[in-house]
This record gives sequence, structure tokens and C-alpha cells, in this order.
Amino acid sequence: MGSITLNFWQFIAAFIAAMGIPSAVMGLIIWRLERKIAKRESNAEEHAKAQEDLFLLLIQSTAAAIALGEATAKAVQRIPDAHCNGDMHAALNYAAEIKHKQKDFLAAQGIHALHQDGK
Repeated sequence: MGSITLNFWQFIAAFIAAMGIPSAVMGLIIWRLERKIAKRESNAEEHAKAQEDLFLLLIQSTAAAIALGEATAKAVQRIPDAHCNGDMHAALNYAAEIKHKQKDFLAAQGIHALHQDGK
């Protein structure tokens, strides 16, 4: 009877060990999967930040180009012999119109973003 009891406890120990090995393997698999997901999320956040920076630079460069164009056109208009035609005035008006549309759009986007953050 002593050997049967010993075999029973050996069986229980083997059973517990057998249950622990698959759990450890699954734990390792889940851990590696979580690391990969975290790395992808980090890369996605870096990419989104880079896109935001690019959009900001594009907006700033557009504003700079408009300002330069306006300054150049106004300087040319002040030259007495330049004889600016209606195209120069139309271009200045168009640049001002686009500049105001861009400013209004960006203001609306900022308000929308603030509203979304509040939810």
C-alpha cells in the first residue's frame, strides 16, 4: 500500500508540473506578443507626432510664402516705373483671401480639437 500512495503523489506532482509547463509557455508567448504590440504602438505614436510636425511646418511655410509674396508685390507697387497692372492687385487680394481662409480653418480645427478633448 505504501508504494501505491507514493505513486499517487508522484502522479499528482507530475500532473502539477505538466500543467505548469504549458502555462509558462503561454505566459512567454503572451509576454512577447505584448512587447510587439507596445513597440508597434510606440512607432505609431512617433509617426503621428512626425506627421503633426510636418503639417505644422507646411502651414508655416505656406504662411511665409504668402507673406513674402505680399511684401514683394507691395514693394513692386511702390516703384514708380513698375506700372503694376490689375493682375498684381488681384494676386494680392487672392493671397489675403487664402490667408484668411487658412486662419479661419485652423481656428475651427483648434476649437474642434478642444471640444473633442473635453469629452
